[in-house]
Amino acid sequence: MPSLTRLACRAVVLVLCLVGAFSSAVYAADVSGSASVVSDYLFRGLSQTNRDPALQAGIEIDGAQGLYAGVWGSNISWLSDGSTSTAPISSSLETDGYIGWRTTFANKASFDVGLYTYYYPGTYPSGFTSPDTTEGYVGVGYAGFHLKYSHAFTNLFGFADSKHSDYWDLSWSHDLAARWSLSAHVGHQRVKHVASGDYTDWNLVLLRSFAHGYSVSLGYYDTNADRGVYTNAHNHYLGRATAVLALSKSF
Repeated sequence: MPSLTRLACRAVVLVLCLVGAFSSAVYAADVSGSASVVSDYLFRGLSQTNRDPALQAGIEIDGAQGLYAGVWGSNISWLSDGSTSTAPISSSLETDGYIGWRTTFANKASFDVGLYTYYYPGTYPSGFTSPDTTEGYVGVGYAGFHLKYSHAFTNLFGFADSKHSDYWDLSWSHDLAARWSLSAHVGHQRVKHVASGDYTDWNLVLLRSFAHGYSVSLGYYDTNADRGVYTNAHNHYLGRATAVLALSKSF
């Protein structure tokens, strides 16, 4: 299996290539981005790296009139963890792309709508349901609270016949003091035609920011995901309660 460093390099190179394409298409846009090292890559409360660390990078272009587009990448293992000699799976990288429109009202309320695609390059055995997923989303925010709804237009992350699955996400953030902030989240994933795949996740994250775009965060994450569905080939329950440490640099 490729090393973590090689996977991270591939992710960063792909992100830079894609953002170059976006940059040529968006005129007079603001570009921002970030790079992170996390002790465990959790997505909707589930470990994507079999409890191992991940390197991640993303870039976003904000154009005129509230339009934006971005790309993001991370190493993963949740697909290759299930690889066997008779049904090999090589995918160890996630590359995402998204585009949307957002606006604020009176500096208090916000509205956001867009399209997000999760792409997992690699080789898969015959008959394997593609993990690639495309979701549309809409979100509203007010006074530190944000509610977001995501709807899958494809099968959801490798679940067969799961088109039209959805995810509700309610989050809250608050500045505690200078450079300190606290955020909380609760979400509910519904997997169409797979009732045992439905679950709720929640977290609480404390973040400390520093000069020059650096930050460190420590979060507590948990879910009520079904162990029979979300335990991998290594007998690791991916939805367990866990703490995640993250070191980030934004630019």
